[in-house]
Amino acid sequence: MSKARFTEEFKVAAVKQVAEHGRPVAEVAARLGVSTHSLYGWLKRYNKPTEQRKQESAEAAELKRLRTEVKRLTEERDILKKPPRTLPRSPAEVRVYRTAFDSICGASTLRRTTGAPQRLLRMATQYS
Repeated sequence: MSKARFTEEFKVAAVKQVAEHGRPVAEVAARLGVSTHSLYGWLKRYNKPTEQRKQESAEAAELKRLRTEVKRLTEERDILKKPPRTLPRSPAEVRVYRTAFDSICGASTLRRTTGAPQRLLRMATQYS
């Protein structure tokens, strides 16, 4: 079930009946076929001069836009603050951390080898 839509002129006329003519909100709402809750909301919004209403709606739109931008920038900042995730360069690559490698091969062997021999040791320990 969809909500009934009322034009702005209708809302302003309903507010005038309450504000200028001094009729009770419940009576005007019953006669027009709207809820008292809606009429009170219209009173709050349309019981102000037109210029003030337009300025407040422009400020509300600007505030909404700024909040959205702050949310987006906060998310971007949080993403950049996270440490980069290191992925293997290929599906066959297995990362062996220095502490695990030292315990497998022995620290003395690791210190003496560099370059290609170190890669061979890694491969050998990977398949054993």
